[in-house]
Amino acid sequence: MVSKSSRGPGMAAGGSEAEEALLLPERVVGDLAGAPPGNASVLGAVFNVSTSVVGAGIMSIPAAMRVLGVAPALALIVCVALLANVAVDFMLRYTRGTPSYAALMGGSFGRAGAKLLNVFIAFNCVGTLTVYLIIIGDVMSGPVGSGEAHAGVLPEWFGPHWWTGRDAVLVAAAVILLPLVLQKHVDSLRYTSAVSILLAAVFMLITMGIAVYTVFTGTAKMPRMLPDFSTLASPFELFTAVPVIVVAFTFHFNVHPIRAELSKTSDMKSAVRISLVLCAAIYAAVGFFGFLLFGDATMPDVLANFDRSSGSGVPQALNDAARLSYALHLVLVFPLLHYSLRVNVDELLFPGRRPLATDTRRFVALTAVLMAVLYVLAIAIPSIWTLFQYSGSTFAVCISLIFPGAIVLRDVHGIAKRKDKAMAAMMITLAVITSSIAIASNVMSSIKGEVKGVNAGAS
Repeated sequence: MVSKSSRGPGMAAGGSEAEEALLLPERVVGDLAGAPPGNASVLGAVFNVSTSVVGAGIMSIPAAMRVLGVAPALALIVCVALLANVAVDFMLRYTRGTPSYAALMGGSFGRAGAKLLNVFIAFNCVGTLTVYLIIIGDVMSGPVGSGEAHAGVLPEWFGPHWWTGRDAVLVAAAVILLPLVLQKHVDSLRYTSAVSILLAAVFMLITMGIAVYTVFTGTAKMPRMLPDFSTLASPFELFTAVPVIVVAFTFHFNVHPIRAELSKTSDMKSAVRISLVLCAAIYAAVGFFGFLLFGDATMPDVLANFDRSSGSGVPQALNDAARLSYALHLVLVFPLLHYSLRVNVDELLFPGRRPLATDTRRFVALTAVLMAVLYVLAIAIPSIWTLFQYSGSTFAVCISLIFPGAIVLRDVHGIAKRKDKAMAAMMITLAVITSSIAIASNVMSSIKGEVKGVNAGAS
């Protein structure tokens, strides 16, 4: 551990590079789940970070763009990506000893801080994984309550049967996911992560191709550059789109497991920056072209728009390819996020026990219980927008912005500069203000029984 009082003359003369070397040890053996010594490449880290970022959140980017308008939505995507990079930079600079986010919080705020983080990550992961299953159900069986208006792929192909229903589809999805969620180490998922990013790119290219086709055929809905206040119950409703973007860039709980498996852990910064640029570009493209395709009819889960009622004029096979490519992407992303959920729940329930990866009985039992809970939630909760709004306003914003900023303001190692503390204070202030307004707007709309601006377009 290096503090101000223990820095030698070489440290003072060496500048930021020497300080970086001390703050980021080149090799960390293992992680909290019992991973082997690091040998992963930067490319593998980029794939795993990108997979952690590009999840179900992308499906609500077009709906967020519908609320905000194109220009504010693009600006918000860029701003949140930049803040995510700053937050990860803070986390890496303060990492000492055991490489985990919980240990980082524990070093600054004691055991209570570590446990609070574990709880927030667990709830955030549960919410996001539930959204993954909801979207898979939407794609294959159709959204709950949509009837024939937005049928799923299976009912369109084979008609309504018990095995094309949502319950059966989610059971089948759980069976398919089982071999992937039983992987004990993050780096074991690097190949599925690479394929998942490829599938996200395929979805983006299909969406772009369909949008360009509709422009030339004159069926495109030209997107608004700015918000349409006439469709909003209140100007404050604009803030409800902010948590959706925050959720889309919440990957911080996977930073340390991925970093620990790098052969050179100082490469993590580069991997994160490359990933954020790639993911921001994908979000911007999907958001714009999705909004261009469906306009004010854009649904909270834009995949539901890619059905026979899309009105795009392209062959239905292309619409189905767009839906299926992203559903498969989520299947491949699911194990990486489930890994973080399992590790955090294990830390909460079994503190001080031997690494989870070395205890097969505990590992399998915990995996089975978590999968069952997620299945029940996916059946019980019909809308992804509701989950994104509340999860993004609470758990995600704390994990991605408030907790990293608080670690810098606490500054237990005395390494924060004045500009670092100013940035940390700004992150926390922006997060608290926007989240408070979003929560208040959501609660008031729920009490009044109003339909949100985003959902209104889907009706």
